[in-house]
Amino acid sequence: MDENTKDMALTPADETNLPMTIHKSGFVNIVGNPNVGKSTLMNDLVGERVSIITQKAQTTRHRIMGIVNTPEYQIVFSDTPGVLKPNYKMQESMLAFSEGALTDADILLYVTDVVEDPEKNADFLAKVAKEKVPVLLVINKIDLVKNNEELDAIVEKWRTRLPKAEIFPTSAKEHFNVANLMKRIVELLPEGEPYFGKDALTDKPARFFVTEIIREKILLNYDKEIPYSTEVIVEKFEEKENSIHIMAVVYVERESQKGIIIGHGGSMLKRVGMQARKDIETFFGKSVYLEIFVKVEPNWRNREGKLREFGYIE
Repeated sequence: MDENTKDMALTPADETNLPMTIHKSGFVNIVGNPNVGKSTLMNDLVGERVSIITQKAQTTRHRIMGIVNTPEYQIVFSDTPGVLKPNYKMQESMLAFSEGALTDADILLYVTDVVEDPEKNADFLAKVAKEKVPVLLVINKIDLVKNNEELDAIVEKWRTRLPKAEIFPTSAKEHFNVANLMKRIVELLPEGEPYFGKDALTDKPARFFVTEIIREKILLNYDKEIPYSTEVIVEKFEEKENSIHIMAVVYVERESQKGIIIGHGGSMLKRVGMQARKDIETFFGKSVYLEIFVKVEPNWRNREGKLREFGYIE
């Protein structure tokens, strides 16, 4: 509670003689290039594993909200896909999610890291520099920096690109300086009522997190183009008191990809299923019966109808 609140006079309706409190709420959107640690930072700030994390670029495909609630404030964080030059319609939709995050933010977190070239996707960075809302520049992965002189040089390099931004050297992986970043976010939040219920963690349905967990295991178990050619859809989610029955379909673009996903004698698909089931059980706190099938949907990444069906186009 700030000093102004403490000194505020009680209205006649205040019969409890307690000081009035001000509630804050706002949208804090996380943007940046691929593979700089946006999802790791999001999960650390939210305190829950909302976004999937791998070492591969383009892990995040959708805009995912994670909500932090206290009696004094509600922060709606948004993790967004990494900014990239689109090669097909799905990536155009991913870029639209990122650019949309520039239009509805109360606070913008631009995330980079200690090895990224500031000239990468300079057009998007120029849009960030013109933002009217507070911009917090998060330089992530500073645990990789050798000394303070090297860090100072990186900070100055970014200060010229985003001169109005507040800079936070951070290691989301090591939880370094994340608490200070969170404190500043709370300070900058505008006053307002909650946008979501105070028990809400995200805006996404349960099925979405099942698809993300399965997709994460595909990213971790397959190489090259295979993970980027797949989409996961949950066709059945039957929840009981102590268990969930899930039927999911992995879509690929070619028959050859289907064979790779399944593996010899079904070995690879079985591995993905076992890994995914364990994480889904942890996420929901229930036993899970998981069935995964593989289907071919040619060139789905460039087909508007399929992209709409898969949630990339509203």
